[in-house]
Amino acid sequence: MEYSIKTGDPSKQRSACLILGVFAKRKLSPLADSVDKVSKGHLQAILKRGDMDGESGQQLMLYDVPGVAAERVMLVGLGKPGELKRKDYAKTLNAVIKGLDAGHATDVLWGLCETEMSDLAGLAEVVRETVMLAEESLYQYTETKKPAKKNPRPLKHLSLLLHDKRHLKVAQKSLAQGEAIAKGMRLTKELGNLPGNICTPSYLADQARKLGRDYTTSLKVQVLEEKQMEKLGMGALLSVSRGSRQPAKLIVMNYQGGKPDAKPVVLVGKGLTFDAGGISIKPGPGMDEMKYDMCGGATVFGTLLACLEMRLPINLIGVVPSSENLPDGDANKPGDVVTSMSGQTIEVLNTDAEGRLILCDALTYSERFNPATVIDIATLTGACIVALGDQASGLMANHQPLADELLKAGSETGDRAWQLPLWEEYQEQLDSNFADMANIGGKGAGTITAACFLSRYTKKFKWAHLDIAGTAWKSGAAKGATGRPVPLLTRFLMGRCGQ
Repeated sequence: MEYSIKTGDPSKQRSACLILGVFAKRKLSPLADSVDKVSKGHLQAILKRGDMDGESGQQLMLYDVPGVAAERVMLVGLGKPGELKRKDYAKTLNAVIKGLDAGHATDVLWGLCETEMSDLAGLAEVVRETVMLAEESLYQYTETKKPAKKNPRPLKHLSLLLHDKRHLKVAQKSLAQGEAIAKGMRLTKELGNLPGNICTPSYLADQARKLGRDYTTSLKVQVLEEKQMEKLGMGALLSVSRGSRQPAKLIVMNYQGGKPDAKPVVLVGKGLTFDAGGISIKPGPGMDEMKYDMCGGATVFGTLLACLEMRLPINLIGVVPSSENLPDGDANKPGDVVTSMSGQTIEVLNTDAEGRLILCDALTYSERFNPATVIDIATLTGACIVALGDQASGLMANHQPLADELLKAGSETGDRAWQLPLWEEYQEQLDSNFADMANIGGKGAGTITAACFLSRYTKKFKWAHLDIAGTAWKSGAAKGATGRPVPLLTRFLMGRCGQ
């Protein structure tokens, strides 16, 4: 869909539908009030009939409003002034956009962007959120499935209408940012939703190369093959791919948008394109969802794309270790000992705890970039879903200011994270009689001990870990990738650039 910002008298703007807000007790928003005056009280007269009173989520479609150029005027309930929240706005926008897309309104004037919300800081945030939510409302996966019945007149253009022209530049910049983040989220969803027989490690590597061709002046892509990883001593990563016919890949995407001598931020994303658990095989029910085990890697792709689209003045490197984890005669066995790139040995007590095995070598590899900070993103533990459900990603870090930055970015975007402890006492759960560490730490605190494992490979840089097992995709009737935590990470990176 196309987006734009418009200013001026809303009654004179031609469109298929003009969206206006109504607060509780039939109080018109400033834009709606201006239209009501032009129409000589038509809106107020309609409201007095009792069809809506402005409660959040209510909708009322009007036709042929006197003095108004738009074909339709939709009144949307916003609830009590000052009490509208992001989640209510999202539900309202989703319902309105889907309804208009299914109808015959090909272009819409959205007059709700100047509405104050209790948990969105000002116009810039609302404009970004509006674009991102609109794109999310219209997203459909069609790569391996025919789309639903095609609408001959779908929604094609959304214009965000401003009452105050002084806000035009801010709104235009925020709109471009919203489009960039939405584009990144879409890529993350598409990669996540693809089946494992299509989205293999080689496919991910090809998508990285394609991204490099699309942004040839600003992105350099390198793909390390198994022989190169073997020379580097990546025994932990390569041990996971032994059970698969698909060769492992280490994908490195280098965006140099900042000063040449500025230290980069490195994002490391778990790219398990399918995880059957290996010899410690997973239960059959729900195993199809293990195609989503590469959503950490997909998040790196999406975040990089958003930054490329925004041309953020930052140096950013994406590292995606990619493999499959399948049972085979040469697969890891419980009790095997492997040697990581760092030289530390690992006793593999559970082959289904493979994500940390590929991440630890990727984290060690990240040292060569002399990073300002490293953030890894992974669908790492079912324990995180038990602890936090699907509302927040788990966050652990070895540097509290970095954790605070990420928590703030999550709060600002609604793509929230929750910090868990990384105390030294938890490290004891990884003790092994036969290696420097075990790859699991027992039943208790599984999310934390997984992060403790990774922390042993991050002592040379500031590091944070995002466990997105509960937030990367939805199950059930709404099954599909969510695009999280692309909003959190892009907001974090924008903050690093002073935006």
